[in-house]
Amino acid sequence: MNPTGKVTLLSAGPGDLDLLTLKAAKALACADVVLLDDLVNPEIAALAPQARVIKVGKRGGCRSTPQAFIERLMQRYARKGLHVVRVKGGEALLFGRAGEELAALQRARIPVAIINGVSSAFAAAAGLGVSLTHRDHCQGVIFVTAHLRDHSEPDWRALAATRMTLAIYMGMSRIETLCATLAQALSSDTPAAVVQWAGSANERRVTGTLGTIAAVATEAGLGSPAIILVGDAIGEAITLAAWETEAPLLRSA
Repeated sequence: MNPTGKVTLLSAGPGDLDLLTLKAAKALACADVVLLDDLVNPEIAALAPQARVIKVGKRGGCRSTPQAFIERLMQRYARKGLHVVRVKGGEALLFGRAGEELAALQRARIPVAIINGVSSAFAAAAGLGVSLTHRDHCQGVIFVTAHLRDHSEPDWRALAATRMTLAIYMGMSRIETLCATLAQALSSDTPAAVVQWAGSANERRVTGTLGTIAAVATEAGLGSPAIILVGDAIGEAITLAAWETEAPLLRSA
């Protein structure tokens, strides 16, 4: 019987392969099997020349690979003594179902390692040229998904009451309602932005206010995958945009 292999949960970042960590590149180079998420830059496969690459896409509103099937694949190949690298977009530990996969692997007594990466909210802020936190505006940032497992919504009013920057994932399908609910606790003039495909070559972004951002994003044709950012700190992006009409500023490389 072959010795048990191992699984690495690898964070691929928002799309730009230059944002991969050295640790991620090393893990890919020695991978035997790569399970590739749908939102990951497919060119990442070139960094795993000896691996069998299996696409296991999961996207809201689209036909997806069942989570239980992905967990069985990881266990199957690891039990053959192979190094399985499960590649997830963004940061694996943030809205990537890593908790479910870790639990399944631990129950199966399969060794697992985690490699962190850049979440799309950070890439979105970099594209806008702003900080998610700012001493003049807020004391922190809240990462929240608009989609709960039972299809209910977060308590938007409670989140708004914190006065923190809100980084909202998977919210484009309900951007109008969530902005309207947030506006019940925040001023409709609160700065907001939407960044689609953050950190990739296809990145698109718009800025506005809580009262206008849904219409602005819709008019611009922005959709999933996108990050919605709300809070006074995001107002710095509007200031930068005004300055750039006179003298372009250097953004993230």
